[in-house]
Amino acid sequence: MENTRARGRIFKMFKFGDQKTLKVGGVEIGGEPGKKSTVLIGSIFYSGHNIVEDERRGVFDKEAAEDLIRKQEELSDKSGNPCLIDVIGMSEEAIKRYIDFVAEATDTPFLIDSAVPSIKIAAMNYVEEIGLEDKVVYNSISPESKDEEIKALADSKIEAAIPLLYTPNVTSANARIGSFNKILPRLEEAGITKPLIDTFVMDVPSLPAAAKAAIEIKKEYGLPCGSAAHNAIASWKGLKNILWKEAKKPATLIADIMQIILGSDFILYGPIEDAELVFPGTFIVDTAYRYFSRMKDELIKL
Repeated sequence: MENTRARGRIFKMFKFGDQKTLKVGGVEIGGEPGKKSTVLIGSIFYSGHNIVEDERRGVFDKEAAEDLIRKQEELSDKSGNPCLIDVIGMSEEAIKRYIDFVAEATDTPFLIDSAVPSIKIAAMNYVEEIGLEDKVVYNSISPESKDEEIKALADSKIEAAIPLLYTPNVTSANARIGSFNKILPRLEEAGITKPLIDTFVMDVPSLPAAAKAAIEIKKEYGLPCGSAAHNAIASWKGLKNILWKEAKKPATLIADIMQIILGSDFILYGPIEDAELVFPGTFIVDTAYRYFSRMKDELIKL
């Protein structure tokens, strides 16, 4: 009898309970699987992006960039999966140019992103100057963020940011929860009221830990969770030797979809060129969950 009851629980839909839905620039992020659409975030102007001619000055092919943005929007409209744009800059001059272009080309909300905190701070100050703070997500705050970064956020009007649950222990969900607990007081200090939790994917072994951390945080806090799951494949340089060169694309899709199946609310899916790969796969999962939810059934009650 116990085995029968256990099997019954396995085939129930995820149900987290009280979930927060946060709104950034009109895009809603977060909620119960089956009752919300996964938000997909494509990156543009990243290091080595072939549309960028000069990373330091921010010179790029505007027509190609606009085509990529339009394609993501078109797929978003068709699938019903909301989208954001991750704007990555390698210098203060470049990221300001990128922000001007994206703000002119689309109404889609966007992330300001750089490996260098001073560039992100400059971008944050710039979006306030031009009145776009309501459309912006700061990417990201980690346990290693400096006081300068937190103070700059506190002095700004930006409300949305991505807390990155970085940990050297990449295969531990508990270590990610520890990172989250460290970041929580810093979010309050920074004035961030719309946190979108990135549960930190670095490689393939980190995928289950990131998914489990997302489940635990959604269950306990009801906050939107996601990750840059494509990192699992991008960091695996030997994959094409084990399998074949073209295996990277479907492998990346599976890494993304794994997180969505396990309840994540958003995915930073990597290069915006991959929109045609990721949107259809995400649409299938969301549609399947939506119909299952309408049957008042559950996969797992947490």
